[in-house]
Amino acid sequence: MVAQFGLLVAFVLLPVYRPPGLHLPFYALYAALSVTLVVEFGAVFLLARGITELGQSLTPLPYPRDDGELVQTGVYRVIRHPLYGGLILAALGWTILQVSLSHLAGTIALFLFFDAKASREENWLVEKYPDYAEYRQQVKKLIPWMY
Repeated sequence: MVAQFGLLVAFVLLPVYRPPGLHLPFYALYAALSVTLVVEFGAVFLLARGITELGQSLTPLPYPRDDGELVQTGVYRVIRHPLYGGLILAALGWTILQVSLSHLAGTIALFLFFDAKASREENWLVEKYPDYAEYRQQVKKLIPWMY
């Protein structure tokens, strides 16, 4: 949890780095803004639905609550870790808006971190919920319909 907080703070504090001599045409900036809005809307959707649909099972820790339940409905029908996926999409949206190579590296670092964290969490979920192994085979991990 401390590492996650540190990575998110580091991402926010990253300076914008664009390759020297990169000058995007005016229309490209509008395209970047449009793509950013779509990606950020997806991020907010995943985060909001993930939090509300977990309900009592929500915990700041990566292992499941003793009194928690396996949620496989709503947004959890298309992605197993919508909170992690939402944070990755939010970082990607900011990266696109800034056209920043440093933020692209930060987004990749966040993706790798959340992928590893989700894998560890899933070991605990398989132990606690017998249905989780089948669920894991049917639903994407971090990015809906992709990964």
